[in-house]
Amino acid sequence: MPATVIHLDPRHPDPAALARAAGVLAGGGLIVYPTETLYGIAADYRSAAALERLAALKGRQANKPFPLILAHAAEAEALAVAIPPQAHDLMDRFWPGPLTLVLSARPGLHPLLLSDQGGVGVRVSSHPVAAGLARALSRAVTATSANLAGRPAASRVEDLASALVAGVDLVLDAGPTPGGPPSTVLDCRGWPPRLLRAGALSLQALGLEPPTSRPEC
Repeated sequence: MPATVIHLDPRHPDPAALARAAGVLAGGGLIVYPTETLYGIAADYRSAAALERLAALKGRQANKPFPLILAHAAEAEALAVAIPPQAHDLMDRFWPGPLTLVLSARPGLHPLLLSDQGGVGVRVSSHPVAAGLARALSRAVTATSANLAGRPAASRVEDLASALVAGVDLVLDAGPTPGGPPSTVLDCRGWPPRLLRAGALSLQALGLEPPTSRPEC
């Protein structure tokens, strides 16, 4: 049975539709939804069954943990053992936005959310649908791209693989997303942070790399 598709205003998504979607997540469902870069797939981070279903759907490698979109920045405190002051500064300056910070995870998180060294990737999205979905659920959702392993990510619902759409319960279609690079991923468990994935925000934009000096004329 094909997934249900709900069309949403990308700037002002219907709260009732987001509440309905949150109910699907709370019941262990999977949802395709837009972010400020590409479309992603949401699962409730507390549902082991949903996370395992998501991994099977994507054909995802075990060494690629699912990052999370938080309901609010303060939720990071509940997921991470400690947040360095410099990481708090990045949160204050670049959240909501396409910046994923890897922090030392608290015990009890599902292994599919964790790197080999026990890190968890978190961010707050600036897209009203992505942010509204996490807030409607009142906790973090997965932020993995809506593609099968080895296939390109999609910026439009029309470009999603049919096998992927058949494997989820709901699609929130808010039209095309900006596309471009995914979120930048920084490992903030040491300082200076380590760049794990170059993305929408450059190190220079983040203030972590000095600007290239121009030769004098």
